[in-house]
Amino acid sequence: MTMINGFTAEDAARLSETERALIERRARVLGPAYRLFYEHPLHLVKGEGVWLYDADGKRYLDAYNNVASIGHCHPKVVEALYEQAKVLNTHTRYLHEGILDYAEKLLATFPAELDQVMFTCTGSEANDLALRIARQYTGGTGLIVTQLAYHGVTDQIAAASPSLGAGVPVGDFVRTVRAPDAYRLGAENVAQIFADDVRAAIADLRRCGIKPAALLLDGIFASDGVLSDPAGFLQQAVAVAREEGLLYIADEVQSGFGRTGSHMWGYQRHGVQPDIVTMGKPMGNGQPIAGAVFRGEVLDAFGRTARYFNTFGGNPVSCAAANAVLDVIQGEGLMTNCAAVGEYFKAGLQGLAERYPLIGDVRGAGLFVGVELVTDRASKAPATEATARVVNGMRERGVLISSAGPAANILKIRPQLIFQREHADLFVQTLEAVLKSLN
Repeated sequence: MTMINGFTAEDAARLSETERALIERRARVLGPAYRLFYEHPLHLVKGEGVWLYDADGKRYLDAYNNVASIGHCHPKVVEALYEQAKVLNTHTRYLHEGILDYAEKLLATFPAELDQVMFTCTGSEANDLALRIARQYTGGTGLIVTQLAYHGVTDQIAAASPSLGAGVPVGDFVRTVRAPDAYRLGAENVAQIFADDVRAAIADLRRCGIKPAALLLDGIFASDGVLSDPAGFLQQAVAVAREEGLLYIADEVQSGFGRTGSHMWGYQRHGVQPDIVTMGKPMGNGQPIAGAVFRGEVLDAFGRTARYFNTFGGNPVSCAAANAVLDVIQGEGLMTNCAAVGEYFKAGLQGLAERYPLIGDVRGAGLFVGVELVTDRASKAPATEATARVVNGMRERGVLISSAGPAANILKIRPQLIFQREHADLFVQTLEAVLKSLN
């Protein structure tokens, strides 16, 4: 098959001259490791609320980019950035009220035991820091994650992110467990199976002479296929980890900041208590800021023996943006909106499932939804090719989503928390048009 800068000749023929030139420039100056979304890449020039606009002025309903979770270019965040940037932007080695005001407001969203926070620029850094501190606290090095987890791109965390593919080998210190997939394992079985798998992974680490340190889980299991239910299924696995002396690190980069609707943090749906919580992506609505929240006891040993400094982590401008994000989530009732619109949205998608056998399962919490496509509902065989056609068909019709899961057959849908019923209706109507076009 003839390829042109990574595109088939057929796809390349659809590109405009401007798009071709941009792709050629990317290949020349950014190298081969970056990837573009969609068979026909998007050239975006503007974002506003739930909408993105391309260079030709076409409008796209953004149901994927959870970084700008309270809407693209939210005016309150933009204003907070501007006001702080014109006054001061330094780092955490000076006294400044901004970082403390935000830290206190953020910690107030957690139980009292989780009482200290450290700031980074990215979720990858937050998970890397969490692992360092968990290792110091436990004296172990071993880490347990799910089979298709994504936790970041630093050296240690990339080695604990199997979703990065064969080119990024899983580390010797890592053991993977099956994702808690209730659709395939059964809702009544998933909690016990997951707990048993965690116990077996701990035993295998010890058999190989590796002392386990932590269980690191994404609260919505996004890369594994958006695995949200039944609520509470994590309790047994976390109890096993605790009994064996491991810390539980809740990776809330995907499921945090009200994304699941009913709670501020995804782990809360399961009635479990983490030792460390990491966060990132939507924290600053596009401004780079991330962090990790700890039980003070866990952080104490690290702080007494190691200095931590991050040049940009927790800078006044980023903290101003993050503070504005929390104000909007809490002040504008976005968690309530997320829960209500999320239920309405799922009901619309379930209605499609009743008419289209390609849809095997609709699942999710709040405004984080997965739609699993299968070639046969009895065997649950993944419809990988059809899923790629749906994702690209939605893009062509002005709605942006992606795919996830081991077979890339789950539609990964993450609208902004300001999504309304009219947007959900537009999404469902567009998806139905795409599904009809597949026949």
